[in-house]
Amino acid sequence: MKYYLLFGPPGAGKGTQAKLMVEKYNFHHVSTGDLLRKEIAAGTELGKIAKQLIDNGNFVDDSIVVQMIENEIAGNPNVAGFIFDGFPRTLPQAEILDKMLAEKNQEVNKVLSIIIPDEMVFERILHRATIENRKDDTDKSIIQTRIDLYHNKTMPLIEYYSAQGKYQEICGIGTVEEIFQKISDNL
Repeated sequence: MKYYLLFGPPGAGKGTQAKLMVEKYNFHHVSTGDLLRKEIAAGTELGKIAKQLIDNGNFVDDSIVVQMIENEIAGNPNVAGFIFDGFPRTLPQAEILDKMLAEKNQEVNKVLSIIIPDEMVFERILHRATIENRKDDTDKSIIQTRIDLYHNKTMPLIEYYSAQGKYQEICGIGTVEEIFQKISDNL
């Protein structure tokens, strides 16, 4: 089983590239945001706990997120691998993921980080806002906050996975197909 982490700032094209990886390689795309919404909609115990935390303005505990990740892995035994998007977000989550996989004699194979300049993040998000009618994507101060949060939260993870020799930057400038080829060359 293969395990890939997909990093990149908002608007880098992670979702687009993950879909292509799913189609070509039979990987399963795991987005923590999607998992939370799925658990909440299904009314599972994890979903109920997560909903209560979110409704009260709190973050969902690492233990809940990790349990959802474990359930998603267990529930998809016939895929060639997993692409994690939005997980891990913190160093403790990365350490938990490594421990969880080590218990199965497995490990993260590679971290693929799609790199685009901050100016391009603004361009892509503002463009996406017009296409998808996403009002939260039209406020430049919110976009800047998201960029800053990404840089601040991701840096420790870059160092962590670089020390393991698993971190790979992918230039996110070019056509969707060109970027996908760069990703494929690094799997």
